[in-house]
Amino acid sequence: MIVFPAIDLKGGQVVRLAEGDMDRATVYADDPAAQAERFAAAGAEWIHVVDLDGAFAGESVNGIAVRRIVNAFRGNVQLGGGIRSREAIERWFDYGVVRAVIGTAALTDPDLVKGAARDFPGRIVVAVDARDGMVATAGWADVSDVPVIDLARRFEDVGVAALLFTDVGRDGMLRGVNVEGTVALADGQSLPVIASGGLAGMEDIAALKPHTGIEGVITGRAIYDGRIDLADAIEAAAR
Repeated sequence: MIVFPAIDLKGGQVVRLAEGDMDRATVYADDPAAQAERFAAAGAEWIHVVDLDGAFAGESVNGIAVRRIVNAFRGNVQLGGGIRSREAIERWFDYGVVRAVIGTAALTDPDLVKGAARDFPGRIVVAVDARDGMVATAGWADVSDVPVIDLARRFEDVGVAALLFTDVGRDGMLRGVNVEGTVALADGQSLPVIASGGLAGMEDIAALKPHTGIEGVITGRAIYDGRIDLADAIEAAAR
């Protein structure tokens, strides 16, 4: 299982939000590229980067910071936040991003996602962000009437690399990952699932690891607050 340390960008800084609320941001670092290097030194082969401003704006806002991260990090960068056009997908791949995470457009423009997944197999991740089991979009500001499992099933067998499942109500709150919801999503369709939202400690990794349909887990605040050691988490997940 892969541990994805997270770098969430707001105004060029590394932050974590509470429950996806842009007004409840804690700043952890002023140099995102240096943070990526620290993650690499701890053994991370992947990092998960989110342009939070871009998620609300619908287009890249922290592009300079993202490019610096890509240049500094010697592993694989998975990027989400405001990626809603074919042009944006191709531009980020040209810059060296390995995977593009698409959330809002997966609901509003599924043909865009399916076409990109076919043309770039294994490089498109569909974000299925949930509030009370329904898909949340536009930086989690809006909630649709589409159940998470229904959205996920739309992208089976088109070349999507994985689903990124976030329980929005837990994100940044250190309440523990929604293991039950993550496993249910993994069991309910054929794509691998990446768990996100609320990882509190090593016990979450231990709970997720036995499930073969779960590819990985994203962790942010638990690392920044010192609740887990990234190197230990990577080692535990790889066993």
